[in-house]
Amino acid sequence: MLASCCSKPADSGSKRSSVAKLLLGVFVVYMLHTAWLLYGFLNTKPCDGGRGEHCISSYLTARPRLQLSVFTCLVPDDSSLSLVVKIDPFDPHSTFERQTNVTLPQETRDNGSLYAVVYVHRAGVSPLEDNREVHYAAQLTTYTTPVSAGRQGGAAVHKQKARDRAVKSVSHWKPHLSITVMSEDFTFSKAGLPNDVRRYMRVSNNGHHMIYLPLLLVDELSFRTRDLMEIRGRTAQLPLTVSYKGTGLRRFRFWVHLHDVVFSLRQFGFTEEFIDEMKETLAGSNLHLLVLTALVTAVQLICELLALKNDVCSWLKKRSMVGVSRKSVLWRCLGTLLIFLHLLEETSLLVLLPVGLGACVEVWKVFKVFRIQLRWRRSKLHAKKLDEDEQRTMEYDSQASRCLSYLLFPLCIGGTILSLAYFRQKSYYSWLIDSLVTGVYAFGFLSIAPQLFINHKLRSVSHLEASVLMYRGANTVITDLCSCASLLSSSASFSSPHQLSCFRDEVLLFLYLYQRRRFATKARRRESGCHSRKQKTQ
Repeated sequence: MLASCCSKPADSGSKRSSVAKLLLGVFVVYMLHTAWLLYGFLNTKPCDGGRGEHCISSYLTARPRLQLSVFTCLVPDDSSLSLVVKIDPFDPHSTFERQTNVTLPQETRDNGSLYAVVYVHRAGVSPLEDNREVHYAAQLTTYTTPVSAGRQGGAAVHKQKARDRAVKSVSHWKPHLSITVMSEDFTFSKAGLPNDVRRYMRVSNNGHHMIYLPLLLVDELSFRTRDLMEIRGRTAQLPLTVSYKGTGLRRFRFWVHLHDVVFSLRQFGFTEEFIDEMKETLAGSNLHLLVLTALVTAVQLICELLALKNDVCSWLKKRSMVGVSRKSVLWRCLGTLLIFLHLLEETSLLVLLPVGLGACVEVWKVFKVFRIQLRWRRSKLHAKKLDEDEQRTMEYDSQASRCLSYLLFPLCIGGTILSLAYFRQKSYYSWLIDSLVTGVYAFGFLSIAPQLFINHKLRSVSHLEASVLMYRGANTVITDLCSCASLLSSSASFSSPHQLSCFRDEVLLFLYLYQRRRFATKARRRESGCHSRKQKTQ
């Protein structure tokens, strides 16, 4: 599609605009749909029985005497239950925490599993005999490689990762069980019942009225991989902390959606360490802040896609490399490849695919700007010669890179010396990649400096694709504004170094905008002057 949109120069502008409009239209429709879903999520309308709606009221409205019981079993549907915690009477609006020791069956100690079944039922009645009980089964064990192997220091961590693939996963214990019940007295409409609530709802008839039993949920967001305890054959008992906290309808639906997000991350192959970081971010954030973050991420994604599409189209049409900085393209390519290698061992395929695609585009641009062609018949690389204008651009590029190296080399050497203090804690490969990636993040924004110098010397910016820089510049501004807001909201002091680190990229962006305004005005004057002279000669 990208090749076809750039194959005909006469129609490239219209095709580019049509593709951009199509992507923009899809984005607008997606954002409107998301806004509608969020509006319905944040503003659930209660049932109005006066209008003839079929209402479903809460079982908790009658203030029944309830009991919360936590049992353990080998299979969730097994009738042989072992009582662990009993709360009688149970107040859904209360908050409590209980610590107990759980006796492990022999099957669990032999690398087996164990489940916790939480019941909310009438007090004094067995949950198996109560027809209005609600229960939720949660797994207290999970299979993973020994946690002690992941806590080693030094180069053994990375060597152990390769060994862990051959190590058999063993059963580990989850020492926390967090329970929540939707304690808000809310009346639902049968016709407008939300789908996320419907999954956890059990309806019972109370005469001519319909009531729903307590909405029970075991919060998996409080679980962290670092809290796991390995179950050994001699382990007879393990501690278990049972906590409870009532919540409202909006928060309950919010947690349900977060559980779905965590499940989706596991399906896409994200690591448990990354999922733990996402849990801490999601569980500790405000709902409105997460909505704003989602909107900002969507805007950044569409800007990055448009920038990538326009970048490929402009480079497919490019025949002359006059005004293009070779060093900037090369350093951008190396920086993208280093970031890809850095993420290769820590991120899932979903994150690696866009980064890898960007790295492939940058490598292709290096072959393009250096005029390197691969002749398949001879299987040799061939570099075309540069014309006079391109050689002059290359001289300006070398001059700017030489001046920039006087600043970068001391900074890079100093950073490498400082990073030697962490060399013993990592393998040589990991230390090298981490040091290079740190340099890319710290000084990568200076890679556009040679390009700005060439623009100044040539008094022109026509050789650059303005839309690509504007889209990526918008991404940079959004990212830095979010970083500035997070620093202001945190307890850390917002000193001048933080301000410079947040908005340093915009300095070079504003320089480009200044060049674009200044040189574009001169170009229009030259064009108008040439046009007037032609009219006089005619």
